[in-house]
Amino acid sequence: MSHDLKSHLAELLHVALRSVAPNESAAAIHIERPRQATHGDFSCNLAMQLARSLKRNPRQLAQLLVSELPYSSLVESAEVAGAGFINFRLSAAAKLAVLRGAIEQGAAFGRATVGARRKLLVEFVSANPTGPLHVGHGRGAAYGDSLCKLLAYAGWEVTSEYYVNDAGRQMDILAVSTWLRYLELHGPTTNLPFPPNAYQGQYVGDMARQLLASHADRFLHAASSISGGLPGLPETTRTDAAAVQQREAHLDALIARAKHLLGEEWAYLHDFVLTEQLADCRNDLEQSGVHFDVWFSEQSLFSTGLVARCVDRLEKAGHLYLQDGARWFRSTAFGDEKDRVVQRDNGLYTYFASDIAYHLNKYERGFERIINVWGADHHGYIPRVKGAIQALGLDPGQLDVALVQFAVLYRSGAKAQMSTRAGEFVTLRTLRDDVGNDACRFFYVLRKSDQHLDFDLDLAKSQSNDNPVYYIQYAHARVCSVLALWGGEVRALAAADLTVLDSHYELTLASRIGEFPEVVEAAASELAPHLIAFYLKDLAAEFHSYYNAERILIDDPAKQNARLALVAAVRQVIRNGMTILGVSCPESM
Repeated sequence: MSHDLKSHLAELLHVALRSVAPNESAAAIHIERPRQATHGDFSCNLAMQLARSLKRNPRQLAQLLVSELPYSSLVESAEVAGAGFINFRLSAAAKLAVLRGAIEQGAAFGRATVGARRKLLVEFVSANPTGPLHVGHGRGAAYGDSLCKLLAYAGWEVTSEYYVNDAGRQMDILAVSTWLRYLELHGPTTNLPFPPNAYQGQYVGDMARQLLASHADRFLHAASSISGGLPGLPETTRTDAAAVQQREAHLDALIARAKHLLGEEWAYLHDFVLTEQLADCRNDLEQSGVHFDVWFSEQSLFSTGLVARCVDRLEKAGHLYLQDGARWFRSTAFGDEKDRVVQRDNGLYTYFASDIAYHLNKYERGFERIINVWGADHHGYIPRVKGAIQALGLDPGQLDVALVQFAVLYRSGAKAQMSTRAGEFVTLRTLRDDVGNDACRFFYVLRKSDQHLDFDLDLAKSQSNDNPVYYIQYAHARVCSVLALWGGEVRALAAADLTVLDSHYELTLASRIGEFPEVVEAAASELAPHLIAFYLKDLAAEFHSYYNAERILIDDPAKQNARLALVAAVRQVIRNGMTILGVSCPESM
Protein backbone atom coordinates (compact mmCIF):
# COMPACT_ATOMS: atom_id res chain seq x y z
CA MET A 1 0.00 0.00 0.00
CA SER A 2 2.81 2.44 0.93
CA HIS A 3 4.47 1.75 -2.43
CA ASP A 4 1.15 2.54 -4.14
CA LEU A 5 0.93 5.78 -2.14
CA LYS A 6 4.45 6.78 -3.17
CA SER A 7 3.62 6.08 -6.81
CA HIS A 8 0.40 8.07 -6.47
CA LEU A 9 2.19 11.09 -4.98
CA ALA A 10 4.90 10.88 -7.63
CA GLU A 11 2.23 10.93 -10.35
CA LEU A 12 0.62 14.02 -8.78
CA LEU A 13 3.99 15.76 -8.86
CA HIS A 14 4.56 14.72 -12.47
CA VAL A 15 1.27 16.40 -13.40
CA ALA A 16 2.34 19.56 -11.57
CA LEU A 17 5.78 19.45 -13.16
CA ARG A 18 4.36 19.19 -16.66
CA SER A 19 2.53 22.44 -15.94
CA VAL A 20 5.40 24.30 -14.22
CA ALA A 21 8.38 23.03 -16.25
CA PRO A 22 7.36 20.88 -19.24
CA ASN A 23 10.98 20.31 -20.28
CA GLU A 24 11.71 18.62 -16.94
CA SER A 25 8.61 16.42 -16.89
CA ALA A 26 10.71 13.26 -17.13
CA ALA A 27 12.74 14.09 -14.00
CA ALA A 28 13.03 11.32 -11.41
CA ILE A 29 10.85 11.97 -8.38
CA HIS A 30 11.88 10.58 -5.00
CA ILE A 31 9.29 10.29 -2.26
CA GLU A 32 10.54 9.54 1.25
CA ARG A 33 9.25 9.37 4.79
CA PRO A 34 10.40 12.48 6.71
CA ARG A 35 12.49 11.85 9.81
CA GLN A 36 10.13 13.86 11.99
CA ALA A 37 6.41 13.07 12.12
CA THR A 38 5.64 16.80 12.37
CA HIS A 39 6.83 17.15 8.77
CA GLY A 40 3.97 15.04 7.46
CA ASP A 41 3.67 11.52 6.10
CA PHE A 42 5.83 11.84 2.96
CA SER A 43 8.31 14.38 1.67
CA CYS A 44 9.87 15.24 -1.69
CA ASN A 45 12.93 17.34 -2.59
CA LEU A 46 11.99 17.79 -6.27
CA ALA A 47 12.11 21.61 -6.11
CA MET A 48 15.65 21.62 -4.72
CA GLN A 49 16.65 18.98 -7.24
CA LEU A 50 15.54 21.14 -10.20
CA ALA A 51 16.22 24.63 -8.82
CA ARG A 52 19.64 25.03 -10.45
CA SER A 53 18.68 23.79 -13.93
CA LEU A 54 15.52 25.94 -13.88
CA LYS A 55 17.36 28.89 -12.32
CA ARG A 56 14.60 29.31 -9.76
CA ASN A 57 14.55 29.76 -6.02
CA PRO A 58 13.82 26.23 -4.68
CA ARG A 59 11.24 27.40 -2.15
CA GLN A 60 9.37 29.45 -4.76
CA LEU A 61 9.56 26.52 -7.20
CA ALA A 62 8.10 24.27 -4.52
CA GLN A 63 5.23 26.72 -4.00
CA LEU A 64 4.51 26.66 -7.72
CA LEU A 65 4.49 22.87 -7.81
CA VAL A 66 2.13 22.68 -4.82
CA SER A 67 -0.25 25.16 -6.48
CA GLU A 68 -0.42 22.93 -9.58
CA LEU A 69 -1.01 19.64 -7.77
CA PRO A 70 -4.27 17.99 -8.89
CA TYR A 71 -6.85 17.04 -6.27
CA SER A 72 -6.50 13.66 -4.58
CA SER A 73 -8.79 12.15 -1.98
CA LEU A 74 -5.70 10.49 -0.47
CA VAL A 75 -3.95 13.79 0.28
CA GLU A 76 -5.16 15.98 3.12
CA SER A 77 -2.61 18.72 2.48
CA ALA A 78 0.68 19.57 0.75
CA GLU A 79 2.91 22.30 2.13
CA VAL A 80 6.35 23.77 1.55
CA ALA A 81 8.90 23.49 4.33
CA GLY A 82 12.51 24.43 4.93
CA ALA A 83 14.64 25.18 1.88
CA GLY A 84 12.02 23.79 -0.49
CA PHE A 85 10.76 20.42 0.66
CA ILE A 86 7.21 19.49 -0.29
CA ASN A 87 5.57 17.69 2.63
CA PHE A 88 2.41 15.65 2.14
CA ARG A 89 -0.12 14.80 4.81
CA LEU A 90 -2.34 11.88 3.96
CA SER A 91 -6.06 11.71 4.54
CA ALA A 92 -7.37 9.40 7.24
CA ALA A 93 -8.82 7.12 4.52
CA ALA A 94 -5.39 6.70 2.94
CA LYS A 95 -3.80 5.78 6.28
CA LEU A 96 -6.53 3.35 7.22
CA ALA A 97 -6.78 1.53 3.89
CA VAL A 98 -3.61 -0.42 4.72
CA LEU A 99 -5.42 -2.28 7.51
CA ARG A 100 -7.52 -4.24 5.04
CA GLY A 101 -4.38 -5.28 3.17
CA ALA A 102 -2.71 -6.51 6.36
CA ILE A 103 -5.74 -8.62 7.31
CA GLU A 104 -6.43 -10.00 3.83
CA GLN A 105 -2.82 -10.70 2.86
CA GLY A 106 -1.83 -12.12 6.23
CA ALA A 107 1.67 -13.63 6.16
CA ALA A 108 2.23 -12.12 2.70
CA PHE A 109 1.68 -8.54 3.87
CA GLY A 110 4.82 -6.47 3.37
CA ARG A 111 6.42 -8.84 0.88
CA ALA A 112 8.37 -7.02 -1.82
CA THR A 113 9.52 -7.89 -5.34
CA VAL A 114 12.99 -6.33 -5.14
CA GLY A 115 14.68 -9.63 -5.94
CA ALA A 116 12.12 -10.68 -8.56
CA ARG A 117 12.94 -14.38 -7.92
CA ARG A 118 16.58 -13.94 -8.90
CA LYS A 119 19.01 -16.51 -7.47
CA LEU A 120 20.99 -15.36 -4.46
CA LEU A 121 23.45 -17.22 -2.21
CA VAL A 122 24.10 -16.25 1.40
CA GLU A 123 27.06 -17.98 3.04
CA PHE A 124 27.39 -17.44 6.78
CA VAL A 125 28.77 -18.86 10.04
CA SER A 126 31.23 -21.22 8.25
CA ALA A 127 33.15 -21.68 11.51
CA ASN A 128 35.89 -24.32 11.52
CA PRO A 129 34.23 -27.50 12.90
CA THR A 130 36.83 -27.71 15.65
CA GLY A 131 34.61 -27.19 18.67
CA PRO A 132 31.24 -25.94 19.91
CA LEU A 133 29.91 -22.71 18.46
CA HIS A 134 30.44 -19.78 20.80
CA VAL A 135 28.48 -16.57 21.28
CA GLY A 136 30.51 -14.81 18.60
CA HIS A 137 29.39 -17.38 16.03
CA GLY A 138 25.86 -16.93 17.37
CA ARG A 139 25.66 -13.35 16.17
CA GLY A 140 26.75 -14.32 12.66
CA ALA A 141 24.20 -17.14 12.69
CA ALA A 142 21.32 -14.93 13.82
CA TYR A 143 22.26 -12.17 11.39
CA GLY A 144 22.79 -14.51 8.43
CA ASP A 145 19.57 -16.45 8.99
CA SER A 146 17.51 -13.27 9.47
CA LEU A 147 19.12 -11.85 6.33
CA CYS A 148 18.11 -14.96 4.35
CA LYS A 149 14.52 -14.67 5.60
CA LEU A 150 14.47 -10.93 4.88
CA LEU A 151 15.80 -11.30 1.33
CA ALA A 152 13.36 -14.11 0.61
CA TYR A 153 10.59 -11.82 1.88
CA ALA A 154 11.88 -9.20 -0.54
CA GLY A 155 11.47 -11.57 -3.48
CA TRP A 156 14.89 -13.19 -3.89
CA GLU A 157 15.29 -16.93 -4.44
CA VAL A 158 17.65 -17.49 -1.51
CA THR A 159 20.03 -20.38 -0.87
CA SER A 160 21.74 -20.49 2.54
CA GLU A 161 25.14 -22.15 2.74
CA TYR A 162 27.70 -23.22 5.35
CA TYR A 163 31.29 -23.59 4.07
CA VAL A 164 32.90 -26.45 5.98
CA ASN A 165 36.65 -25.93 6.42
CA ASP A 166 37.42 -29.65 6.51
CA ALA A 167 40.72 -29.61 4.63
CA GLY A 168 43.00 -27.40 6.70
CA ARG A 169 45.48 -27.45 9.57
CA GLN A 170 42.88 -26.70 12.26
CA MET A 171 41.17 -30.03 11.63
CA ASP A 172 44.55 -31.76 11.90
CA ILE A 173 45.11 -30.03 15.25
CA LEU A 174 41.71 -31.19 16.51
CA ALA A 175 42.41 -34.76 15.37
CA VAL A 176 45.81 -34.90 17.07
CA SER A 177 44.38 -33.24 20.21
CA THR A 178 41.74 -35.98 20.42
CA TRP A 179 44.36 -38.66 19.80
CA LEU A 180 46.55 -37.35 22.65
CA ARG A 181 43.61 -37.38 25.06
CA TYR A 182 42.83 -40.92 23.87
CA LEU A 183 46.41 -41.97 24.63
CA GLU A 184 46.16 -40.39 28.10
CA LEU A 185 43.23 -42.69 28.89
CA HIS A 186 45.51 -45.73 28.43
CA GLY A 187 47.87 -44.76 31.26
CA PRO A 188 51.40 -43.35 31.76
CA THR A 189 53.14 -45.42 29.08
CA THR A 190 51.18 -43.69 26.35
CA ASN A 191 50.80 -40.30 28.04
CA LEU A 192 52.48 -37.30 26.39
CA PRO A 193 52.69 -33.64 27.44
CA PHE A 194 49.58 -31.96 26.03
CA PRO A 195 50.57 -28.95 23.88
CA PRO A 196 49.13 -25.65 25.18
CA ASN A 197 48.24 -24.64 21.60
CA ALA A 198 46.19 -27.81 20.97
CA TYR A 199 42.42 -27.84 21.56
CA GLN A 200 41.78 -27.92 25.30
CA GLY A 201 38.01 -28.11 25.69
CA GLN A 202 36.12 -30.84 27.50
CA TYR A 203 34.56 -31.89 24.19
CA VAL A 204 38.02 -33.15 23.08
CA GLY A 205 38.15 -35.49 26.07
CA ASP A 206 34.59 -36.59 25.36
CA MET A 207 35.55 -37.60 21.81
CA ALA A 208 38.62 -39.44 23.15
CA ARG A 209 36.41 -41.48 25.49
CA GLN A 210 34.12 -42.30 22.57
CA LEU A 211 37.14 -43.61 20.64
CA LEU A 212 38.25 -45.72 23.57
CA ALA A 213 34.77 -47.16 24.11
CA SER A 214 34.31 -48.02 20.43
CA HIS A 215 37.82 -48.98 19.35
CA ALA A 216 39.80 -49.93 22.50
CA ASP A 217 43.51 -49.86 21.55
CA ARG A 218 43.06 -49.51 17.78
CA PHE A 219 44.95 -46.17 17.71
CA LEU A 220 47.38 -46.99 20.53
CA HIS A 221 51.12 -46.18 20.24
CA ALA A 222 53.78 -45.94 22.93
CA ALA A 223 54.77 -42.45 24.01
CA SER A 224 58.41 -43.21 23.16
CA SER A 225 57.54 -43.97 19.53
CA ILE A 226 55.73 -40.64 19.24
CA SER A 227 57.94 -38.18 21.10
CA GLY A 228 61.35 -39.18 19.75
CA GLY A 229 62.92 -36.39 17.72
CA LEU A 230 60.08 -33.90 18.21
CA PRO A 231 61.03 -30.26 18.85
CA GLY A 232 60.82 -29.49 22.54
CA LEU A 233 58.20 -27.27 24.14
CA PRO A 234 59.30 -23.97 25.74
CA GLU A 235 58.41 -23.07 29.32
CA THR A 236 54.69 -22.42 29.70
CA THR A 237 55.42 -18.96 31.14
CA ARG A 238 57.11 -17.79 27.93
CA THR A 239 54.89 -15.80 25.57
CA ASP A 240 57.50 -14.26 23.27
CA ALA A 241 57.35 -14.73 19.49
CA ALA A 242 60.11 -17.35 19.51
CA ALA A 243 58.23 -19.43 22.07
CA VAL A 244 55.00 -19.20 20.09
CA GLN A 245 56.83 -20.29 16.93
CA GLN A 246 58.46 -23.18 18.82
CA ARG A 247 55.09 -24.40 20.12
CA GLU A 248 53.60 -24.29 16.61
CA ALA A 249 56.60 -26.21 15.21
CA HIS A 250 56.16 -28.85 17.94
CA LEU A 251 52.46 -29.19 17.10
CA ASP A 252 53.13 -29.50 13.36
CA ALA A 253 55.77 -32.17 14.02
CA LEU A 254 53.33 -34.01 16.28
CA ILE A 255 50.69 -33.99 13.51
CA ALA A 256 53.24 -35.31 11.00
CA ARG A 257 54.27 -38.08 13.44
CA ALA A 258 50.63 -39.04 14.04
CA LYS A 259 49.97 -39.27 10.30
CA HIS A 260 53.07 -41.45 9.86
CA LEU A 261 52.35 -43.81 12.76
CA LEU A 262 48.61 -44.14 12.19
CA GLY A 263 48.81 -44.46 8.41
CA GLU A 264 45.35 -45.10 7.00
CA GLU A 265 43.91 -44.91 10.51
CA TRP A 266 44.67 -41.17 10.51
CA ALA A 267 41.96 -40.61 7.89
CA TYR A 268 39.47 -42.44 10.10
CA LEU A 269 40.46 -40.36 13.12
CA HIS A 270 40.25 -37.14 11.12
CA ASP A 271 36.83 -38.04 9.73
CA PHE A 272 35.60 -39.08 13.18
CA VAL A 273 36.35 -35.74 14.85
CA LEU A 274 35.03 -33.86 11.81
CA THR A 275 31.77 -35.82 11.81
CA GLU A 276 31.30 -35.41 15.57
CA GLN A 277 31.89 -31.67 15.60
CA LEU A 278 29.93 -31.01 12.43
CA ALA A 279 26.96 -32.93 13.82
CA ASP A 280 27.19 -30.94 17.05
CA CYS A 281 27.39 -27.68 15.08
CA ARG A 282 24.42 -28.61 12.91
CA ASN A 283 22.34 -29.59 15.94
CA ASP A 284 23.27 -26.40 17.77
CA LEU A 285 22.24 -24.26 14.80
CA GLU A 286 19.00 -26.17 14.32
CA GLN A 287 18.17 -25.57 17.98
CA SER A 288 18.73 -21.87 17.30
CA GLY A 289 16.29 -22.00 14.39
CA VAL A 290 19.08 -21.69 11.79
CA HIS A 291 18.77 -24.09 8.85
CA PHE A 292 21.19 -24.36 5.93
CA ASP A 293 20.21 -25.48 2.45
CA VAL A 294 23.79 -26.51 1.60
CA TRP A 295 26.76 -27.70 3.66
CA PHE A 296 29.68 -27.21 1.27
CA SER A 297 32.89 -29.18 1.83
CA GLU A 298 36.25 -27.49 1.27
CA GLN A 299 37.73 -30.93 0.59
CA SER A 300 35.47 -31.24 -2.46
CA LEU A 301 37.30 -28.33 -4.08
CA PHE A 302 40.47 -30.44 -4.07
CA SER A 303 38.90 -33.80 -4.88
CA THR A 304 37.16 -32.35 -7.95
CA GLY A 305 40.32 -30.59 -9.10
CA LEU A 306 38.70 -27.17 -8.95
CA VAL A 307 41.54 -25.58 -6.95
CA ALA A 308 44.13 -26.68 -9.51
CA ARG A 309 41.88 -25.59 -12.39
CA CYS A 310 41.31 -22.22 -10.78
CA VAL A 311 45.02 -21.56 -10.21
CA ASP A 312 45.83 -22.63 -13.79
CA ARG A 313 43.14 -20.26 -15.07
CA LEU A 314 44.75 -17.37 -13.17
CA GLU A 315 48.16 -18.31 -14.55
CA LYS A 316 46.94 -18.46 -18.15
CA ALA A 317 45.40 -15.02 -17.68
CA GLY A 318 48.83 -13.70 -16.61
CA HIS A 319 47.96 -12.98 -12.98
CA LEU A 320 50.51 -15.32 -11.33
CA TYR A 321 54.28 -15.26 -11.04
CA LEU A 322 56.93 -17.54 -9.55
CA GLN A 323 59.13 -16.44 -6.67
CA ASP A 324 61.24 -18.61 -4.36
CA GLY A 325 59.53 -21.69 -5.78
CA ALA A 326 56.03 -20.47 -4.86
CA ARG A 327 53.27 -19.19 -7.13
CA TRP A 328 52.01 -15.72 -6.28
CA PHE A 329 48.79 -13.93 -7.27
CA ARG A 330 49.32 -10.27 -8.28
CA SER A 331 46.81 -9.11 -5.71
CA THR A 332 48.27 -5.59 -5.63
CA ALA A 333 47.06 -5.06 -9.20
CA PHE A 334 43.52 -5.21 -7.79
CA GLY A 335 43.91 -2.93 -4.78
CA ASP A 336 45.32 -5.35 -2.18
CA GLU A 337 48.20 -4.19 0.02
CA LYS A 338 50.51 -7.00 -1.10
CA ASP A 339 50.63 -10.01 -3.43
CA ARG A 340 49.47 -13.38 -2.09
CA VAL A 341 50.81 -16.93 -2.33
CA VAL A 342 48.39 -19.42 -3.90
CA GLN A 343 50.76 -22.42 -4.06
CA ARG A 344 53.71 -22.94 -1.73
CA ASP A 345 57.14 -24.16 -2.80
CA ASN A 346 56.21 -27.64 -1.47
CA GLY A 347 53.33 -27.81 -3.96
CA LEU A 348 50.57 -27.38 -1.39
CA TYR A 349 47.85 -24.87 -2.16
CA THR A 350 47.13 -22.12 0.33
CA TYR A 351 43.83 -21.38 2.02
CA PHE A 352 43.52 -18.38 -0.28
CA ALA A 353 43.73 -20.66 -3.33
CA SER A 354 40.86 -22.84 -2.09
CA ASP A 355 38.89 -19.70 -1.23
CA ILE A 356 39.27 -18.41 -4.79
CA ALA A 357 38.12 -21.78 -6.10
CA TYR A 358 35.14 -21.72 -3.73
CA HIS A 359 34.05 -18.35 -5.10
CA LEU A 360 34.51 -19.55 -8.67
CA ASN A 361 32.22 -22.45 -7.77
CA LYS A 362 29.59 -20.01 -6.49
CA TYR A 363 29.62 -18.15 -9.79
CA GLU A 364 29.55 -21.37 -11.80
CA ARG A 365 26.41 -22.45 -9.93
CA GLY A 366 24.60 -19.53 -11.55
CA PHE A 367 23.91 -17.22 -8.61
CA GLU A 368 23.20 -13.69 -9.76
CA ARG A 369 24.12 -12.29 -6.38
CA ILE A 370 26.43 -13.66 -3.69
CA ILE A 371 26.60 -12.47 -0.09
CA ASN A 372 29.35 -13.52 2.31
CA VAL A 373 28.79 -12.89 6.00
CA TRP A 374 32.23 -12.57 7.58
CA GLY A 375 33.62 -11.57 10.93
CA ALA A 376 34.73 -7.94 11.07
CA ASP A 377 38.37 -9.09 11.40
CA HIS A 378 38.16 -10.29 7.77
CA HIS A 379 37.76 -6.76 6.43
CA GLY A 380 41.22 -6.81 4.86
CA TYR A 381 40.39 -10.05 3.03
CA ILE A 382 37.77 -8.40 0.82
CA PRO A 383 40.06 -6.68 -1.74
CA ARG A 384 42.08 -9.83 -2.49
CA VAL A 385 38.98 -12.01 -2.94
CA LYS A 386 37.27 -9.45 -5.16
CA GLY A 387 40.54 -8.99 -7.04
CA ALA A 388 40.79 -12.74 -7.68
CA ILE A 389 37.18 -12.78 -8.91
CA GLN A 390 37.97 -9.97 -11.34
CA ALA A 391 41.16 -11.74 -12.44
CA LEU A 392 39.06 -14.81 -13.28
CA GLY A 393 37.05 -12.64 -15.67
CA LEU A 394 34.00 -12.54 -13.41
CA ASP A 395 32.04 -9.56 -12.10
CA PRO A 396 33.13 -8.72 -8.51
CA GLY A 397 30.08 -6.46 -8.26
CA GLN A 398 27.94 -9.59 -7.84
CA LEU A 399 29.64 -10.24 -4.49
CA ASP A 400 28.67 -8.36 -1.32
CA VAL A 401 30.43 -8.88 1.98
CA ALA A 402 28.52 -8.13 5.19
CA LEU A 403 30.78 -7.80 8.22
CA VAL A 404 29.68 -8.89 11.69
CA GLN A 405 31.31 -7.69 14.89
CA PHE A 406 31.65 -10.02 17.84
CA ALA A 407 29.11 -9.88 20.62
CA VAL A 408 30.42 -9.39 24.14
CA LEU A 409 28.41 -10.81 27.03
CA TYR A 410 27.86 -8.81 30.19
CA ARG A 411 26.26 -9.88 33.44
CA SER A 412 26.33 -7.37 36.30
CA GLY A 413 29.17 -5.63 34.50
CA ALA A 414 31.36 -8.76 34.19
CA LYS A 415 32.74 -9.59 30.75
CA ALA A 416 33.22 -13.16 29.46
CA GLN A 417 36.42 -14.09 27.62
CA MET A 418 36.37 -16.47 24.66
CA SER A 419 39.10 -18.65 23.12
CA THR A 420 38.34 -21.78 21.11
CA ARG A 421 41.62 -23.67 21.45
CA ALA A 422 41.99 -22.92 25.15
CA GLY A 423 38.44 -24.10 25.75
CA GLU A 424 37.61 -20.92 27.66
CA PHE A 425 34.51 -19.76 25.83
CA VAL A 426 30.80 -19.29 26.35
CA THR A 427 28.99 -21.58 23.96
CA LEU A 428 25.96 -20.56 21.97
CA ARG A 429 24.15 -23.48 23.58
CA THR A 430 24.90 -22.12 27.07
CA LEU A 431 23.65 -18.66 26.10
CA ARG A 432 20.48 -20.09 24.61
CA ASP A 433 19.83 -22.14 27.76
CA ASP A 434 20.39 -19.03 29.88
CA VAL A 435 18.24 -16.39 28.16
CA GLY A 436 16.15 -18.40 25.68
CA ASN A 437 16.38 -18.59 21.91
CA ASP A 438 14.03 -15.68 21.26
CA ALA A 439 16.18 -13.28 23.29
CA CYS A 440 19.31 -14.65 21.60
CA ARG A 441 17.93 -14.10 18.12
CA PHE A 442 16.47 -10.65 18.79
CA PHE A 443 19.35 -9.18 20.79
CA TYR A 444 21.86 -10.37 18.19
CA VAL A 445 20.14 -8.32 15.46
CA LEU A 446 19.34 -5.32 17.61
CA ARG A 447 22.37 -3.45 16.27
CA LYS A 448 23.77 -2.98 12.79
CA SER A 449 25.89 -6.04 12.09
CA ASP A 450 29.20 -4.19 11.76
CA GLN A 451 28.69 -2.35 15.05
CA HIS A 452 29.99 -3.57 18.39
CA LEU A 453 27.32 -5.38 20.42
CA ASP A 454 27.21 -5.56 24.21
CA PHE A 455 24.80 -8.37 25.07
CA ASP A 456 23.14 -7.58 28.42
CA LEU A 457 22.17 -10.96 29.86
CA ASP A 458 20.18 -9.47 32.74
CA LEU A 459 18.09 -7.34 30.38
CA ALA A 460 17.52 -10.27 27.99
CA LYS A 461 16.01 -12.33 30.83
CA SER A 462 13.90 -9.55 32.32
CA GLN A 463 10.16 -9.38 31.85
CA SER A 464 9.93 -5.62 31.57
CA ASN A 465 9.22 -2.90 29.05
CA ASP A 466 12.97 -2.29 28.84
CA ASN A 467 13.44 -5.73 27.27
CA PRO A 468 12.52 -5.15 23.60
CA VAL A 469 11.76 -8.78 22.72
CA TYR A 470 9.48 -9.15 25.75
CA TYR A 471 7.83 -5.80 24.96
CA ILE A 472 7.04 -6.83 21.35
CA GLN A 473 5.90 -10.34 22.27
CA TYR A 474 3.68 -8.88 24.99
CA ALA A 475 2.01 -6.62 22.40
CA HIS A 476 1.28 -9.70 20.28
CA ALA A 477 -0.07 -11.62 23.27
CA ARG A 478 -2.30 -8.71 24.25
CA VAL A 479 -3.90 -8.65 20.79
CA CYS A 480 -4.38 -12.42 20.90
CA SER A 481 -6.12 -12.08 24.25
CA VAL A 482 -8.49 -9.39 22.93
CA LEU A 483 -9.32 -11.37 19.79
CA ALA A 484 -9.87 -14.54 21.83
CA LEU A 485 -12.34 -12.70 24.10
CA TRP A 486 -14.11 -11.35 21.03
CA GLY A 487 -14.26 -14.82 19.45
CA GLY A 488 -15.04 -13.83 15.87
CA GLU A 489 -13.38 -14.58 12.51
CA VAL A 490 -10.44 -12.24 12.02
CA ARG A 491 -10.61 -12.20 8.20
CA ALA A 492 -14.16 -10.83 8.45
CA LEU A 493 -12.71 -7.67 10.02
CA ALA A 494 -11.39 -6.62 6.60
CA ALA A 495 -14.97 -5.54 5.84
CA ALA A 496 -15.19 -3.28 8.91
CA ASP A 497 -16.09 0.40 8.47
CA LEU A 498 -12.70 1.98 9.22
CA THR A 499 -13.89 5.60 8.91
CA VAL A 500 -14.86 5.56 12.59
CA LEU A 501 -11.18 5.33 13.53
CA ASP A 502 -10.37 8.99 14.01
CA SER A 503 -8.27 9.38 17.15
CA HIS A 504 -4.61 10.41 17.07
CA TYR A 505 -3.63 7.00 18.49
CA GLU A 506 -5.53 5.13 15.81
CA LEU A 507 -4.27 7.13 12.85
CA THR A 508 -0.69 7.02 14.15
CA LEU A 509 -0.89 3.25 14.55
CA ALA A 510 -2.40 2.78 11.07
CA SER A 511 0.30 4.99 9.58
CA ARG A 512 3.00 2.91 11.30
CA ILE A 513 1.50 -0.30 9.91
CA GLY A 514 1.62 1.27 6.46
CA GLU A 515 5.38 1.74 6.81
CA PHE A 516 6.10 -1.98 7.12
CA PRO A 517 6.51 -2.74 3.37
CA GLU A 518 8.92 0.21 3.07
CA VAL A 519 10.93 -0.99 6.06
CA VAL A 520 11.20 -4.46 4.51
CA GLU A 521 12.40 -2.97 1.23
CA ALA A 522 14.93 -0.69 2.93
CA ALA A 523 16.21 -3.44 5.22
CA ALA A 524 16.66 -5.81 2.27
CA SER A 525 18.44 -3.13 0.24
CA GLU A 526 20.84 -2.32 3.09
CA LEU A 527 21.26 -5.95 4.26
CA ALA A 528 20.04 -4.66 7.61
CA PRO A 529 17.62 -6.87 9.59
CA HIS A 530 18.10 -4.53 12.56
CA LEU A 531 15.78 -2.08 10.81
CA ILE A 532 12.98 -4.63 11.24
CA ALA A 533 13.81 -4.90 14.96
CA PHE A 534 13.76 -1.10 15.38
CA TYR A 535 10.45 -0.86 13.53
CA LEU A 536 8.82 -3.56 15.68
CA LYS A 537 9.89 -1.78 18.85
CA ASP A 538 8.22 1.42 17.63
CA LEU A 539 5.08 -0.42 16.52
CA ALA A 540 4.81 -2.19 19.89
CA ALA A 541 5.25 1.10 21.76
CA GLU A 542 2.46 2.75 19.77
CA PHE A 543 0.18 -0.25 20.25
CA HIS A 544 0.73 -0.32 24.02
CA SER A 545 -0.05 3.42 24.19
CA TYR A 546 -3.27 2.84 22.29
CA TYR A 547 -4.21 -0.21 24.37
CA ASN A 548 -3.73 1.74 27.59
CA ALA A 549 -5.71 4.74 26.29
CA GLU A 550 -8.72 3.06 24.66
CA ARG A 551 -10.98 0.08 25.30
CA ILE A 552 -11.26 -2.18 22.27
CA LEU A 553 -14.19 -4.40 23.23
CA ILE A 554 -17.01 -1.89 23.57
CA ASP A 555 -20.79 -1.74 23.13
CA ASP A 556 -20.63 0.11 19.80
CA PRO A 557 -20.39 -2.79 17.22
CA ALA A 558 -19.13 -0.62 14.33
CA LYS A 559 -16.38 1.04 16.34
CA GLN A 560 -15.49 -2.23 18.06
CA ASN A 561 -15.01 -4.01 14.71
CA ALA A 562 -12.91 -1.14 13.40
CA ARG A 563 -10.68 -1.23 16.50
CA LEU A 564 -10.43 -5.00 16.27
CA ALA A 565 -9.35 -4.63 12.63
CA LEU A 566 -6.67 -2.17 13.72
CA VAL A 567 -5.20 -4.41 16.41
CA ALA A 568 -5.51 -7.52 14.21
CA ALA A 569 -3.37 -5.70 11.63
CA VAL A 570 -0.86 -4.87 14.37
CA ARG A 571 -0.69 -8.55 15.32
CA GLN A 572 -0.15 -9.62 11.71
CA VAL A 573 2.70 -7.16 11.18
CA ILE A 574 4.38 -8.22 14.43
CA ARG A 575 4.12 -11.85 13.31
CA ASN A 576 5.56 -11.08 9.89
CA GLY A 577 8.42 -9.03 11.29
CA MET A 578 9.30 -11.51 14.03
CA THR A 579 9.22 -14.35 11.50
CA ILE A 580 11.89 -12.54 9.52
CA LEU A 581 13.99 -12.26 12.68
CA GLY A 582 13.42 -15.90 13.64
CA VAL A 583 11.64 -14.99 16.89
CA SER A 584 8.45 -16.63 18.13
CA CYS A 585 5.16 -14.87 18.89
CA PRO A 586 3.51 -16.49 21.92
CA GLU A 587 -0.24 -16.01 22.18
CA SER A 588 -0.19 -15.68 25.95
CA MET A 589 2.41 -14.45 28.43
